[in-house]
Amino acid sequence: MGEQTEITTAKDAANHELILAFGRLQGAANRLEYILGRALEVECGISHLIFEVLLILGRAGEPGLSMRAVAQEQVLTTGGATRLVDRMEAAGLVERAEDPDDRRGRLVRLTALGEETAVRASRVHLENIKRYLVDPLPAADRKRFAEDLRILSHTARDLLPRLP
Repeated sequence: MGEQTEITTAKDAANHELILAFGRLQGAANRLEYILGRALEVECGISHLIFEVLLILGRAGEPGLSMRAVAQEQVLTTGGATRLVDRMEAAGLVERAEDPDDRRGRLVRLTALGEETAVRASRVHLENIKRYLVDPLPAADRKRFAEDLRILSHTARDLLPRLP
């Protein structure tokens, strides 16, 4: 894989091994996002995006994260993050608190319900990850696959521009 072949037609492009590999990655990610996200909605009443924010806030712990940090982690605009956090706050999953390091700043942190929802949703999500992502792979390849995904994710993250 990776050998350069000249692309001179649309058929060459459509059948190029690297273009096919990326398309398969994107297709698998999109389909798994739908399947696993739908399970979170049905079984826990939250979207996959809300679940991801719960995880981000859970990872951060106390005293919480700024709206900018939440936006940066989810590759959202600060306005988009604010609207999402507003919905999460209305649902009782998060609360805004004063920033101990910046009197003008506000931090977002999990409520007790947010913590409980993150744990419950994670249990559902973990079982579905095992079923749909891990189990179909040969056992000998699973650890390497997870490491390769980490490398790709960090490389792509580091290429993104940082929010001011």
